[in-house]
Amino acid sequence: MTVDLVLRNVVLPTGRRADVVIAGGIVRHVGAAVRADETIDCTGYTCLPGAVDMHVHMRGGVQAEKEDWRTGTVSAIAGGVTVVVDQPNTIPPITTPELLRARVREAEREAVCGFAVNAGVAPGADLTGMRDAGAMAFGETFAAPSSYGEGLDPETLKGLLSRIHALGGLATVHAEEVRGAGPATLADHDRTRSGAGEARAVQAVAALAPEGMRLHFCHLSTAASIRAARGTVEVTPHHLFLSHEIFAGDDTRARVNPPLRDEATRRDLWSCWDAIDVIASDHAPHTLREKGLPFEEAPSGLPGVETMVPLLMAAVRRGQISLASVIEKTSWRPAAILGIPRAGFLPGDRADFALYPDEVTCIDASSLHARCGWSPFEGLDAVFPDEVVVRGRRAYADGDCREAHPVWYPGRGYLSP
Repeated sequence: MTVDLVLRNVVLPTGRRADVVIAGGIVRHVGAAVRADETIDCTGYTCLPGAVDMHVHMRGGVQAEKEDWRTGTVSAIAGGVTVVVDQPNTIPPITTPELLRARVREAEREAVCGFAVNAGVAPGADLTGMRDAGAMAFGETFAAPSSYGEGLDPETLKGLLSRIHALGGLATVHAEEVRGAGPATLADHDRTRSGAGEARAVQAVAALAPEGMRLHFCHLSTAASIRAARGTVEVTPHHLFLSHEIFAGDDTRARVNPPLRDEATRRDLWSCWDAIDVIASDHAPHTLREKGLPFEEAPSGLPGVETMVPLLMAAVRRGQISLASVIEKTSWRPAAILGIPRAGFLPGDRADFALYPDEVTCIDASSLHARCGWSPFEGLDAVFPDEVVVRGRRAYADGDCREAHPVWYPGRGYLSP
């Protein structure tokens, strides 16, 4: 067997120190040293399986000024994320197998890491065709309006969820309740899309979904919403680490759906850490020019794929959460939900890894790789990886992308040509 790479002196989650032998993009052996074309000494590093960010908006096309597959996936690997799942509220939205296949081809040309593409959920969408074409999941399905996504009324949503369930698909849902006039401040935005309303929306969607369907709630922002959910739940770093109270009231860079909550709600969200299945970034970049519009007109959304795991690793260093829980919520659980091979330390595992130093740094937007060029997490503590391996090859080192590995992960219903 030809060995491509050996990660030497890896401290495994069990505490054992061993060499991880990689060939053909797969972990082949964990134990004693062997000869290899290339080696990486992991002494002094924390080696994590590559993260799976199951909620990103890679933009591109007419929105390439904000982000594209190249810049977005370079940003991903620079933050230890080796698989991204793109949402379908693109321009135009992905509602046909032809559009989905075109999106996959675009990613194959430009992406530098693993990727999947979700199918749009709308009354006229060809759900069966998109499942057969390789859609990973259906949605995010909008139970309330958001940027580039129209909210669905309950009857329409119920019918679409039934169709997705009949196809054996995974429905990912954006659940909110929108009330009142357009907000003029972050506090207004919080009230207009309230935490209590989000919890009611979660309950309503759960009641509409057929019994036993694969249901996943995106970016829940309150403890009450997590308690109300049926299925799996996702939380973002911005709802864990940011509150609207730390920003000026009219700072549009902090405008996002669901909104940032008050500090007490943010702290309460951490109390549900063990009940959270997935941490995902909801990476949704907009340009500073767009964010510079008056609050009522500025788009909601913020970048976060590159800072997601580094923020969590800083929390590990503080003793706030365990390393095992970060691995579970950023890598192993999302892979299991999506049905893709997991990255890890056992023979047969996908050979995606990120090496994190002990050093804690502060987030500096000027050193990040997203095209939009700003971050709401500016100045927060983070631990960024020094090296990232994708499919057994060094994809990122010393601040630069070294090699592209655009691996497409189709959904379970894919019918190969």
